[in-house]
Amino acid sequence: MTAAEELFGDRIDLAVRFVEHLSSTGIEWGLLGPREVPRLWERHVLNCAVVGDLLPEGALVADVGSGAGLPGLALALARPDCQFILIEPLERRVAWLDMVVDDLGLDNVDVVRARSEQVVGNVVVDIVTARAVSALKTLIPLTLPLLQGSGQLLAIKGRSAADEVKSAAKVLKKHKGSTPVIEIVGEDLLAEPTTVVRVRVGSSR
Repeated sequence: MTAAEELFGDRIDLAVRFVEHLSSTGIEWGLLGPREVPRLWERHVLNCAVVGDLLPEGALVADVGSGAGLPGLALALARPDCQFILIEPLERRVAWLDMVVDDLGLDNVDVVRARSEQVVGNVVVDIVTARAVSALKTLIPLTLPLLQGSGQLLAIKGRSAADEVKSAAKVLKKHKGSTPVIEIVGEDLLAEPTTVVRVRVGSSR
């Protein structure tokens, strides 16, 4: 559990409670499959939390398609200095997220029931995160508009990251995104580090 202690610090107890939620109500409410339980820490929570290293201090972050709070809640626990808006369209998932945020007493998280395109103009953030939402070429039109011309997309991806970057070239140009950079984070902490595609827009910090 040393990786968890390093990532969550004095919020490790809250992270443990989050994982307890995932393995109980998360399964019961259909947010995760039962087969994920043995690998909740390594494959899901820590895999997301290491991305906190890429967030600027005090950033306002929108997590698109939050689902079971991955990466949004994992990052909110790891980075209490940042504010998070979890954007999720499905009512059941929003109810679950609200319940967990309330139980953990997280004051740096707001949950919004909407599709990302519905909140453009009302939600303007420094960073957008997404995990397992869609391929990069589909994700870019859903996420970059939330940056209003300046900021970064951090998309957690798997082994297909390089192929997705190639496929997204035209869409990126249309939305004025920079050439994506594939970053590997958590190499010193995790057996299988996390692959992140970073896309900058404008003069992002």
